[in-house]
Amino acid sequence: MAEHPLSHSEPLITADQLGLEIAGRQLLQDITLELHAGEIVTVIGPNGAGKTTLLRLLLGLTAPTGGRVRRRPGLRLGYMPQRLQIDPSMPMSVARFVQLGQARVSVAEALERVGAGHLADASLAALSGGEMQRVLLARAASRKPQLLVLDEPTQGVDLGGQGEVYRLIANLRDELGCGVLLVSHDLHLVMAATDQVICINQHICCHGAPEQVSRDPAYLELFGDKVAPYTHQHNHEHDLSGDIVHGGTCDHPHSGNRAPHSHRQQNRE
Repeated sequence: MAEHPLSHSEPLITADQLGLEIAGRQLLQDITLELHAGEIVTVIGPNGAGKTTLLRLLLGLTAPTGGRVRRRPGLRLGYMPQRLQIDPSMPMSVARFVQLGQARVSVAEALERVGAGHLADASLAALSGGEMQRVLLARAASRKPQLLVLDEPTQGVDLGGQGEVYRLIANLRDELGCGVLLVSHDLHLVMAATDQVICINQHICCHGAPEQVSRDPAYLELFGDKVAPYTHQHNHEHDLSGDIVHGGTCDHPHSGNRAPHSHRQQNRE
């Protein structure tokens, strides 16, 4: 896989021996990492490993009790939360939601960037899971951030449509030249949709390219060997419901604990 030309620039965020202890419980310890423009970095780990806690520390939403975080001065961030609770009685359109607190943002451009222009006038409360994730992604990328931070970006999306979400993320990275930091516990696709993987379980167990991490003893101890990344060539696309929308047939499974495939590998190797 070719390295992105921006990947050797000044780091967007650097963490040095980062740790968090609350009420005598060590949630994270000795986390050291760098995030660069042009790279998709995925944090994986079992439930309770501290993945979302790490995001909060890196974003400055929680203060560490050990180590430090350095962010590039003036760093523009785009954040996509894991969940968004919508009151069904609240009359808010998608366009209004994208523009909240961002008066200068072009709603049409933001939605078109993720293929959701047709949703501008839709009620936010009426969106499907896949549509909601697409709108959240549009909002996160609307200010053209230097770092896009995504917490479980395929939450509530059908397994077949998850590949489309990762394709959109890769397209945003290429278009904006931004770094992408995402958290996921779903390994069936994410290992093939990222440049670097950081596996944590309160500390960094292993890190590196997906192929390297998938063979690491620490990774295998946590997840076994049933989710090692693979790729296949196919001539179709899925929508966020998992249906094929353009040409061809699909020979990969859309269910079960199976290895991932890549929607971007053909032009990224």
